[in-house]
Amino acid sequence: MVAGLLFLALAYLAVGQAAANRNGAQTAADAAALAAAQDTRRQLADRWTEVLRDPAKWPDILHGIAQGLVSSCPRAADLAARNDASITACDEGGLDVRVGVRTDKSVGDSIVPGTENVHSKAEARAVIDPLCDVEPPGEDPADDALPELTCKNDQNWTPDPDDPTSLPEPQDLFRVHLAD
Repeated sequence: MVAGLLFLALAYLAVGQAAANRNGAQTAADAAALAAAQDTRRQLADRWTEVLRDPAKWPDILHGIAQGLVSSCPRAADLAARNDASITACDEGGLDVRVGVRTDKSVGDSIVPGTENVHSKAEARAVIDPLCDVEPPGEDPADDALPELTCKNDQNWTPDPDDPTSLPEPQDLFRVHLAD
């Protein structure tokens, strides 16, 4: 009977090891996806600042369409590595980032044969939601005033290109969150 109880205890320990390793993989995937999405958000905000004097380009950027963005997958890989995992997949699609990871550490030795070479895998998806919209500029070429950004958080911005402190931060323009 003691041997049976010892076996059950070791089996529970093996299940716990596997669950902890799986949770670590999911944490790494979540962190990696969020890091990549936040990097993309920063790049979009930077592009918006670069074209600030051309409001006709604002709507595209505010909806994730911008030329010259660099991949945010290296940022995802960095965060995965900080969580003892490696990137197995990284897919960036506009305002959507999907990341797959594999833990660097195996589940470990246990009563279950073969677990010493098993690594947990997980996937995560982060989404960038635009928070602001803009009315297209008017047809009057004499009107060189910049339009107002109307944002969902009840914060409206009238940007002044000559006053960088009046410009919204990336988190004011876009919200980043994990998605199912």
